[in-house]
Amino acid sequence: MVGAGLALGGTGCGGRSEASQADAEADPEPKRLLVLGGTGFIGPHMVRYAVERGHRVSIFTRGRRQIDLPDTVEQLVGDRNDDHTALEGRTWDVVLDNNAQDYRWVQKSTELLAGSASQYVFVSSISAYALDGFGWDNAERVLTEPTVDEDHPRVDRPAGWSDGDDAPYGLMKTLSEDIVHAAFPGAATIVRPGLIVGPGDETERFTYWPVRLDEGGEILAPGNPEHAIQVIDQRDLTEWIVRLAEHGTTGDFNATGPAERTSMRSMLEEIGSAVEASHELTWVPESFLEAEGVAPWSDLPAWVPGDPLMFVDVRDAVAAGLTFRPIAVTTRDLLAWERTRPPERRANRPWVDGERRFGLSRERERAVLDAWHAARGQA
Repeated sequence: MVGAGLALGGTGCGGRSEASQADAEADPEPKRLLVLGGTGFIGPHMVRYAVERGHRVSIFTRGRRQIDLPDTVEQLVGDRNDDHTALEGRTWDVVLDNNAQDYRWVQKSTELLAGSASQYVFVSSISAYALDGFGWDNAERVLTEPTVDEDHPRVDRPAGWSDGDDAPYGLMKTLSEDIVHAAFPGAATIVRPGLIVGPGDETERFTYWPVRLDEGGEILAPGNPEHAIQVIDQRDLTEWIVRLAEHGTTGDFNATGPAERTSMRSMLEEIGSAVEASHELTWVPESFLEAEGVAPWSDLPAWVPGDPLMFVDVRDAVAAGLTFRPIAVTTRDLLAWERTRPPERRANRPWVDGERRFGLSRERERAVLDAWHAARGQA
């Protein structure tokens, strides 16, 4: 990895520790796994990896998406809102809940499965932590060590909120975590990922950068290059979740990465090392981007300067076996997948099929760069 930083665990982004690698390669005792989901972004790799490890896997979905999965996977069809018939009277060793979009779904699934499994793994989010939203006033703050660990306060119920009410994303995750702990006391595993990236990610929240650097030319790079950033390859995340199930590991874990502090500069340079196109990064200060109306996260994906959620403590997860492949590997694999997508989904525009995509259009990026050069007398 280009650029030094604070080590948060026993393995850097360039490889896997000997202990965790040996653990990953060991032949596990086969288990019966129920995956709630399994056909979205993180599900297919989780399912395939579990089957490769010798586990018997059932997935529970609405059956609307056709995904190429191993023939041995049992596909149960239902609806987490109101149809759990396919789960009734069944038992599994571990439940892997990776698609909960509503805490009421989790309430129903845990009530049904509390006596039918010995462990429940819930994929939550670092958005469960109670933190002020990003503001430009914090853009000058460069985090050199994490301030958020698993004991940080989480989003709480607002005044006037009652059980059964709708909940925004952060609160939904908090409520779901509490439900899982209550239904599986001492047998709950809470995984809080950050930005999940890699092959299969259609959100452009990270894909923007590999695609943009692969095109080459002058590239708008945002703000202070030393701002911290964290991402995790979906394959590292899902493989680790399966291993947590294998070992019956419980507790709460932040699950983003890499294991060492990563800066925006080092991330873009490692992405750049994986592409062949000639490119030049032009770093434009936060103050200028703010004046130009360029928004962190949406216009320049994965970039939220000064945000504590871009540098959380992952030492507990690393100690529990989470490992990371290099960003350059993620980049190459993501670009290979990207080239298989339909042309209309790869179009360079901020809107696709009426949906706002992440990232600047090339025309907008060029306009901001021209304005920056003009302001510096370089037009």
